[in-house]
Amino acid sequence: MRLIFIATGDIALPSFRHLLENGPRPLALVTQPDKPVGRHQEMTPPAIKLEALAAGIPVYQPEKIGDITAALSALEPEILVVMAYGQILRKNIITLASLAIINLHASLLPKYRGAACIQGAIDAGDLETGITAMHVVRELDAGDIILAKFIPIASDETGGSLHDRLADLSPAVLAETLAKLSDGTAPRIPQDSAASSYISKLERDHGKLDWSQDDAALERRIRAYDPWPGTFAVAIEGGKEKRLKIFPPTRVLDLALTPGEIVTIDGHLTVGCGTGALVLESVQPEGGKRMSAADYLRGRKPAAFER
Repeated sequence: MRLIFIATGDIALPSFRHLLENGPRPLALVTQPDKPVGRHQEMTPPAIKLEALAAGIPVYQPEKIGDITAALSALEPEILVVMAYGQILRKNIITLASLAIINLHASLLPKYRGAACIQGAIDAGDLETGITAMHVVRELDAGDIILAKFIPIASDETGGSLHDRLADLSPAVLAETLAKLSDGTAPRIPQDSAASSYISKLERDHGKLDWSQDDAALERRIRAYDPWPGTFAVAIEGGKEKRLKIFPPTRVLDLALTPGEIVTIDGHLTVGCGTGALVLESVQPEGGKRMSAADYLRGRKPAAFER
């Protein structure tokens, strides 16, 4: 089976490795261009690019994937596999493969179409999620489903831990999907558009906490957004606004406080929410290092967080 792999995010690494070890060996990898990263803005390649080069797989990094249509067509692919690539695919790419173009998506479609599907499931309090294999169409994440595999979401799950578990689940989904496509038994199950939901790409400022929400919702948000985009509060210190990054775990507390109000209970930093309160364990002041909430309180006395 002649296959091209199209991916950028680290969630695709286990599936790519599976193909290298078990076949079909990819004809090529298409991934995003190297990006500037960190304080010094050093150009950094996607990790999957390095693995491909180490394995002798040709790598394409177009600014727009449509620009390499002719080069990909010359490889005569039967299958295109897409996972966490980060670009919209146009008709000239979608129609390129002779057998199918499929996408591995980290949710149980039609729920959570879009980029932040992992965070969305935790944030909503879902009990399970999974990997869905689907045919690619012009509409985002709306193609017919081939199959899906489920995993439970743990009560202490973070966005990072769930990302890694879904990454490990993906090779089994890919292998079964390719087998069904190869023998002609792959179904095409239409999605129920009326039951669909969409969650767009998250930016850092989306992590600002709204203390008017209830404590359980905020506890989930802090876990869902760890490590990206992270969550933060704005503390008022000496009349100045200072960002305070907040890390999981946190603990809900049945206590009536004004939303954003900060109190110390048995040495623990406790914040009022719309309903109940939240006990913080680990924080990072703006311009400082990560520390326990208790250590933070020893050096600062914020009266409240902005709602």
